[in-house]
Amino acid sequence: MKDNFSKQALEYSKYRPHYPDEMIDYLIAFVKNKSKALDIATGNGQIAHKLSTVFEKVYGIDISQNQLDNAIQASNLVYQLESAEKTSFDNQTFDLITVAQAIHWFDFDLFYKEIYRILKPDGIFAVLGYGLFSTNAESDVILRNYYYNIVGEYWDKERKYLDENYTTIPFPFDEITIDSFENRFIWSFEELMGYLETWSATQHYILKNKSNPLELIREELNISWQNNDKKVTFPLLFRIGKLK
Repeated sequence: MKDNFSKQALEYSKYRPHYPDEMIDYLIAFVKNKSKALDIATGNGQIAHKLSTVFEKVYGIDISQNQLDNAIQASNLVYQLESAEKTSFDNQTFDLITVAQAIHWFDFDLFYKEIYRILKPDGIFAVLGYGLFSTNAESDVILRNYYYNIVGEYWDKERKYLDENYTTIPFPFDEITIDSFENRFIWSFEELMGYLETWSATQHYILKNKSNPLELIREELNISWQNNDKKVTFPLLFRIGKLK
């Protein structure tokens, strides 16, 4: 698994969009027992923390200590520095396993073998994520030029799975037909730029060129943003399954 987010862990915890409570509640309703849950590649712990309000004990694992250091805390929530493909947990430990906005970085074969080992026979596995957001038409033109042209070549190849809405990832489970969700926000210009700063492609560009590509659009985007409604809509990606 690649670690593209340790460097900007604090910004990640501040600016990355959360998942709506109704989506998490909908997921939890599929889980029979609420003993133990695991959030893999937990990042800032937003999913793990939501699960901790329902499950007796929740674990969040990540390969980035910086991410874990900035994660949301709870008394029944344990964070551990571990990889997704090889964990320290016993066989058939978890009633629910989630992975949000990260599965595209994994070695699928190794990862799914591990899921089949540590998920209970009647447990639920869920993949969550969000695609490219949309906003007002004027700002969208600027943002899509940034996404596809300015930093387009700096996206890792795995990004394609998000662009394809996670429909093309391997999914060796008995899949459950589910509802669709989206997330809506009203963002300040600082929040918008903060989120764009967390993009791995933005960071790859900075590393290679020693300059921030956001400066190429900052002024134009700011004018556009202030002249419009500042609304942001994320399509939410969601797949749920059981062991075959």
